[in-house]
Amino acid sequence: MTDFPEPKPDTGDAATLFALYLDWYRETAVRKVGALDAGEQRRTRLPSGWTPLELLTHLAHMERRWIVWGFLGEPVDDPWGDDRDGRWHVPQGVVLDDLAGMLRDVGVRTSDVLRSASLDEVAPPGPRFTDAAPATLGWICFHVLQEYARHVGHLDVAVELAGGPQGE
Repeated sequence: MTDFPEPKPDTGDAATLFALYLDWYRETAVRKVGALDAGEQRRTRLPSGWTPLELLTHLAHMERRWIVWGFLGEPVDDPWGDDRDGRWHVPQGVVLDDLAGMLRDVGVRTSDVLRSASLDEVAPPGPRFTDAAPATLGWICFHVLQEYARHVGHLDVAVELAGGPQGE
């Protein structure tokens, strides 16, 4: 089990807290999916039908959509690549190591942004915000963090149902 890299009690910088918590959630998600064999990673045990790998691809695409495409305003290949016909999708050749690499790469970008931008900074207008006003980095980080927290909890249940270790 990976220890939570809890910040020291005197850590008051919100950007540092976001970066540390997001790092922990990324690695926890990868570890949970990695506790399953390759077959179980692609198997669903839930009525909703998603698999652990599909949830992982959703997390990777979600963070990239919000941070790179949304906040930085940079173009990304297939920002909705986790979606096929209204549900999460992982192409057959994509494996855990591929998704873990994608998560870690976007995590580096997120950490860089959190070191260099103010949480009050507003994302530029762009394709991520066609239906709403651009959000602040702080709002985006809260949104991304709650997505990770919720979905890592979902992984606790899915992994346990698949015979893997119990969640925290």
